[in-house]
Amino acid sequence: MRTLIIPISIACLSVAFTPIPTSLPIPAAVISSRHSTTDASSSLYENINLQQYGLSKEAFDYAYKGYQNLLKKNMISRSDYLTICDFSQPSRQKRLYIIDIASNELVLNTYVAHGKNSGAEYATRFSNSPSSLQSSLGFYITQDTYVGEHGLSLKINGVDRGFNDKASRRHIVIHGANYIDQSWLRHSPFMGRSYGCPAVPANECLTIINTIKNGTCLFIYHPYRKYLKGSKILNG
Repeated sequence: MRTLIIPISIACLSVAFTPIPTSLPIPAAVISSRHSTTDASSSLYENINLQQYGLSKEAFDYAYKGYQNLLKKNMISRSDYLTICDFSQPSRQKRLYIIDIASNELVLNTYVAHGKNSGAEYATRFSNSPSSLQSSLGFYITQDTYVGEHGLSLKINGVDRGFNDKASRRHIVIHGANYIDQSWLRHSPFMGRSYGCPAVPANECLTIINTIKNGTCLFIYHPYRKYLKGSKILNG
């Protein structure tokens, strides 16, 4: 019997194999959610040119992150404004920023006082204790207004547990003061200080309070490691 030999082309036997990836790709939706807050923060910071006004990128990133987390928890009833007190800056500088998130605009940049026992030119010590006369770091939600010994004042509710949640008990409010103004620096090396309130210039107080009252987000910032690591709003 004759053996029939049929030549087979090696090419016919070739099979296309798809390389197996060593790690699965991260879904686009996951990447988007992970970076969306950071991207939005960077875009806002650059579009408003906040660096020109002295606000650090780090301060704004923390403020925006906490603001977004509070929005997700439905704790902010007015999302149009984000106010930042940047206490990493000296009191001689305009370190209060009212930002219109919707229109990408810096509405106001002015002075703001820190607590008497928080420091002199720079705020370096912070407390949540009623008798400390120190500033309290973290996130606040603005409330309603009242007229007191400093005139029109704005109540603020501290929502950063362990860092500023005793603000109401301490009577920490936004009010006007004549010791936090450019003219004060004519006879003092640094601005006057409060009993813990973020006091603002008396001639701008009405505008500030009427702009941010009734449910907007306020963030008092300092690169204080204990706060940055311990805040549940930033790390929750």
